Amino acid sequence: MKALVIGATGATGKDLLQKLIEDSYFTEINVFLRRNLEINNAKVFQHIVDFENPEDWKNLVKGDVAFSCLGTTLKAAGNKEAQRKVDYDYQFNFAKVAKKNNVEDFILVSAYGANPNSKIFYSKMKGELEEAVKNLHFNKLIIFKPGMLDRKNTNRTGEVFGIKLINLLNKLGIFKHQKPLPTHILAQAMINASKIKSNGFSEIKLACIFSFAEKKKD
Repeated sequence: MKALVIGATGATGKDLLQKLIEDSYFTEINVFLRRNLEINNAKVFQHIVDFENPEDWKNLVKGDVAFSCLGTTLKAAGNKEAQRKVDYDYQFNFAKVAKKNNVEDFILVSAYGANPNSKIFYSKMKGELEEAVKNLHFNKLIIFKPGMLDRKNTNRTGEVFGIKLINLLNKLGIFKHQKPLPTHILAQAMINASKIKSNGFSEIKLACIFSFAEKKKD
């Protein structure tokens, strides 16, 4: 199985890449990046690309399954326009190229509450991306909609506080549907999903991601 990945420098992407390397089901992993990763593995091929110019790298997007977990924060991007460019434009351009090159399966990480009709910028953007990718009609499209992600070694103060608060509330039996999701569990669920022999569109929300990651897919 030949995998294609964008977002490999992020927390989820790093875990996904490591698990793909360790999984013998995947024989080749093509990663599209803006900068090199310090990784040396015979299965991994790194392609440094300008995501704003897909014409320059479109011929490299060829494989069996594409994983898209690219994203940034409003703070890191600087403004909404810059964030949308990363979270929507870059991912949709990748999806369009993958579809044009006959990549059959696409695995997308979206977000809890994504809705194209939302009045919240982030939720609306994620919802619009979901709809745009759906309209490409991949043979198999699976969209993951996690809530708060538990990233290893995160330096996001608000995120660290939020995770601690939610974990405390969970122990009290509150907000169980908002249980923080470790990125390595999300990554495993994505890999398991890619091995399922199915067609059409599926959506996997937080409550199911934990159990989905435990399933063994041959």
